[in-house]
Amino acid sequence: MSMPTGEVARARPGPITRVRVRELSGASGRDRRDDLATEEPLEIRLTAPDGARRTVAITMRTPGHDFELAAGFLHGEGLAGPGDIAAIAYCTDEDLPPEARYNTVTVRLNGPIPELPALDRHFLTSSACGVCGSASLDALRDRCRPVPRGRLELSPDLLYALPDALRRAQGVFGKTGGLHAAGLFAADGTPVAVREDVGRHNAVDKLTGWAALTGRLPLAEHVLMVSGRASYEIMQKALAAGVPVVCAVSAPSSLAVELAREFGLTLVGFLRGERCNVYAGAERVQA
Repeated sequence: MSMPTGEVARARPGPITRVRVRELSGASGRDRRDDLATEEPLEIRLTAPDGARRTVAITMRTPGHDFELAAGFLHGEGLAGPGDIAAIAYCTDEDLPPEARYNTVTVRLNGPIPELPALDRHFLTSSACGVCGSASLDALRDRCRPVPRGRLELSPDLLYALPDALRRAQGVFGKTGGLHAAGLFAADGTPVAVREDVGRHNAVDKLTGWAALTGRLPLAEHVLMVSGRASYEIMQKALAAGVPVVCAVSAPSSLAVELAREFGLTLVGFLRGERCNVYAGAERVQA
């Protein structure tokens, strides 16, 4: 159910958009081509065997791995787990222009659309990582349990190596300079999967969706590394995926730290060079 790769049709948005710019340097200027990270809306729809249909999210994202993004979003919000999804496809409605078809994903469920309070409204999310799901810890307590202590133990040197490993895997960022990334690493620091997007939360959803669609959940022996800050939304998604350790280049928010401490996650912030802060779960770090 993963998104096809390779060359895309002209009407189909890709991860990179080419534009012409006027570059100024001192008193001189020149026209040249520039590569931008594409930002396009993605509508996520649910359909049920009884014919019911509902839009549950419209998010601004970088095209690519759209099916993983949909599956990861649904899993993170508690709307549909891997066993609930029968198929994922782009919309084929004839009344839609070609570019709109590739900005709409339909997730066909094995059962009825869930009757959850969250579905009383649409999730309108943005690449700026605004409110994009459950708004409080109270909602998480109803559907998530603390992450088990497990056997995962990490050395400081392993942590220090993660940002560079993530950066080396960011192919689109190297061309545009305008994308966030989320990387999944094994307990020995080996990269498992990396996804990029204009939104930090979207990049994490793509990773979670990849794990869900390939039968890898929960991610109990893995580390999540994100290129920006550690927000509540990112910690919520990590908790839902069973990831015990989250590392971020920048700072965490207060609610992210509170979530990590309550649910047994290890949260590492300001991971740069050979220094970092461990805000929660220091027992998993050998130092």
